[in-house]
Amino acid sequence: MRDNGYEPNIIEYLKNPPNVNELNEICENLNMSAIDITRTNEKEYKQLNIPMNDTDDVLIEKIARHPKLLERPIVIKGKKGIIGRPPENVLKLL
Repeated sequence: MRDNGYEPNIIEYLKNPPNVNELNEICENLNMSAIDITRTNEKEYKQLNIPMNDTDDVLIEKIARHPKLLERPIVIKGKKGIIGRPPENVLKLL
């Protein structure tokens, strides 16, 4: 991002986890559902025995309580966003 003239505002999600409203906004900006921003291979996800058919609202609450479940990095620019994996995805947003 910096190579393209953008200085990112980095949020350390483990120190300052997003709340339910912020997570809903992230889903809206990404045009994705809660499961799409969830790290389903994360050890914590498996330990929580989260059913795949949980509603977005329930899953968002679980991500808010367990921020390690949040897919990352997420890059938001205005009202649009993208998951930065692979890193080249970010260029689509810039």
